[in-house]
Amino acid sequence: MTKAKNIRAVAFDLDGTLVDSIADLAAAANAVRSGEGLPLLDDATLASFVGDGIGVLVHRTLSGNRDGVADEVQWQRGLAVFVNYYSRHLSVFSRPYAGAVTALGLLKSLGLPLAVVTNKSEVLAVALLRQLGLADEFSLIVGGDTLPERKPSALPLLHTAEVLGVSPQELAMVGDSTNDVLAAKAAGCFSIGVRHGYADMDALAADEATRPNWIADDLPAIYDYLVPVLKAAREAG
Repeated sequence: MTKAKNIRAVAFDLDGTLVDSIADLAAAANAVRSGEGLPLLDDATLASFVGDGIGVLVHRTLSGNRDGVADEVQWQRGLAVFVNYYSRHLSVFSRPYAGAVTALGLLKSLGLPLAVVTNKSEVLAVALLRQLGLADEFSLIVGGDTLPERKPSALPLLHTAEVLGVSPQELAMVGDSTNDVLAAKAAGCFSIGVRHGYADMDALAADEATRPNWIADDLPAIYDYLVPVLKAAREAG
């Protein structure tokens, strides 16, 4: 069983976990809809479309439905518009969540290597983190296209654990979505949900299949939670 006392490294989701990026994502998505002559969608609707990579986001954007699939020609056209717009407007409005910078520093003070594991493309994830001054906080950045599979597959977290030199059971995955929790469970990692993201974490926790091991009200709370747990484990060991 994965336990908090075993944690030796921490991986973070990006959008909705470390960074509130929905305004820039929504602007790119609505640039796609505008180009197709479709009415614009509100940020809340588009936030519910985020989490499965840009390709899926464009399908959802064009169809206006989380389960929708656009015509291939229209999707290709929309994808080109999205990538062109978003790559030029990554951090117009996007900002780290309150306490994110502090939390990363505190966790590193515990000697825990940090990683980002996101379904955003690696190039865009690295660029966004650099623009926000966060890239140097992480030993590894894994995007949705870094490996053959992305979350909710276990592969990105298994790869992260291997690179960081820890077992999957010693890696904590912090995220705001179903994909984050399912990936952690599949890999055998300790899962931490955050309440400030784009999904309803309490609703996810109500279902055993998507229930994280622990829920944080904010990112610094993760440090407060881990300090006594890790201290007790070290004293006992």
